Amino acid sequence: MADATNLNRPLCCEQFGSGAARGCFAAADGSLQWEGFPDSVSPDYLPYQLWDSVQAFASSLSGSLATHAVLLGIGVGNAKASVSAATATWLVKDSTGMLGRIIFAWWKGSKLDCNAKQWRLFADILNDVAMFLEIMAPIYPIFFTITICTSNLAKCIVSVAGGATRAALTMHQARRNNMADVSAKDSSQETLVNLAGLLVSLLMLPLVSDCPGFSLGCFFFLTALHIYANYRAVRALVIETLNEGRLRLVLKHFLQRGEVLGPTSANQMEPLWTGFWPSQSLSLGVPLHRLTSSVFDLQQLVEGHQEPYLLHWDLSQNQVQVVLSQMAGPETILRAATHGLVLEALQGDGPLPRGLEELRNQVRAGPEKDNWVIVRDTHQVLDKLFPKFLKGLQDAGWKTEKHQLEVDEWRATWLLSPEKKVL
Repeated sequence: MADATNLNRPLCCEQFGSGAARGCFAAADGSLQWEGFPDSVSPDYLPYQLWDSVQAFASSLSGSLATHAVLLGIGVGNAKASVSAATATWLVKDSTGMLGRIIFAWWKGSKLDCNAKQWRLFADILNDVAMFLEIMAPIYPIFFTITICTSNLAKCIVSVAGGATRAALTMHQARRNNMADVSAKDSSQETLVNLAGLLVSLLMLPLVSDCPGFSLGCFFFLTALHIYANYRAVRALVIETLNEGRLRLVLKHFLQRGEVLGPTSANQMEPLWTGFWPSQSLSLGVPLHRLTSSVFDLQQLVEGHQEPYLLHWDLSQNQVQVVLSQMAGPETILRAATHGLVLEALQGDGPLPRGLEELRNQVRAGPEKDNWVIVRDTHQVLDKLFPKFLKGLQDAGWKTEKHQLEVDEWRATWLLSPEKKVL
């Protein structure tokens, strides 16, 4: 107990003038880490925030141009415009956005943190598309209501995706249980950038309001700057937890070269466009009843599975489905995902360890009914391979005690030798 208490005490502290004192703690590698910036955040915090500020500034200016166009289309400055019609249009626009926000959060909410970088980039590009629609809306008055409703729908999707991914990135960047502090400072920084954008917009709008072509040219320039800054910001992130994309990259490198990529290399190689990487469908946490309809199916599924998960491989549909036990923790889920991606590697090209190379030859030569035999044999290979892979991940700096894999909530229990009766 005394040792635990001493670990939580600062080894030393310092103070500048009448300011607050800050303590210094021992890191795991023996180095000293001080309270506060930069030791309280991840190493990628500063480059990410710099580029994030640039993209927020560009987005603020683009938003001013879009707002100007919407107000012009609503009828501001037009003596013939009807207040009732403008109000009705605005209400329809807001209602469409509210419905879109609810539906998108229900549909994709649980998947956003699994690919936070990709969704972050997608959200910002979709925001640019929404603002482009708003700028074009006054040009076609007949379709004005439909256009701004579509634009607001896109913006509400951006709001959900941006909020969810921001929370995931804040959790990644906060290193001293200071998520609230990092989130508050991020919000304050964005407010400051938006204030600067507002002041510049006050000077810019009078110059472009009477020249639609110049206004559109400014919008395209700001959009290009916005997308570039977003790409640089997202690419600067080095996330140490594994999602499916990063796990696939690291595992492929490990199987081919026997080395584990570190977080920096894997994040640089990770594709940033959602759905860009063509992959086998991997479903974690599926319900057991989806895979079994008889005792024979269950016996075949359980055979050879000593780990707290059951894996079904459907080669014809290019799909791996995993049933998780109630006892399945992060390490088990990581092994199950690795197992599924190993099966994917059996269908591809490139060098593999000897045991997997033999299984690949069986996959190419054998009928599909022997898929369950291949799954059973890969368990034996993974019993030797996965501990080395897991240790390599930990030594390379990956956090294996948690993950960002997409996992459903279904859990099951089963007997190792089920009785012969209908389920």
